Amino acid sequence: MMCGITGTPGTGKSTVAEELARRGHAVVHITDIVGPYALGNDPNRDTRVIDTDKMADEFVPFDGFVEGHFAHLLPCERMVVLRLRPDELEKRLAARGYSKEKIGENRDAEALDVCLIETVAEYGPEEILEIDTTGMSLEACADAIEQFFSGEIPASFGSIDWSAFVEVTP
Repeated sequence: MMCGITGTPGTGKSTVAEELARRGHAVVHITDIVGPYALGNDPNRDTRVIDTDKMADEFVPFDGFVEGHFAHLLPCERMVVLRLRPDELEKRLAARGYSKEKIGENRDAEALDVCLIETVAEYGPEEILEIDTTGMSLEACADAIEQFFSGEIPASFGSIDWSAFVEVTP
């Protein structure tokens, strides 16, 4: 079975995937395979443009975890959506050197549940686990993902509300 780990940039996807790999799980990072699907750059958003349809069509499922912002677009059997309180997300992205505009775009995407909504559009409710990583240890997060992957804990999503963090500009 293949389980995807998705979420807004900065929520902890790569870090928890590395912990799962350290525990002996097969892990694929989308950043490692996205090169052939890059169509160019969007300088206005400071990001690469990816042919996600082609990537999904050509992706070969495996037994393990696939991690990345586009994981929910791949043929997974289960999905984990990592979430992080938007004010904490801002701090992480600033530490990475993201521009003020890119930080704001990602903060608002997190506050508005963009990754969760996209995941729900692709997967059924019994296939999604949403985890608030704010203040959660890496070990506890990896434990929860392993338990969901093995069926020890049920799917659960929709209880996180970051809408108070949306910045409305006049």
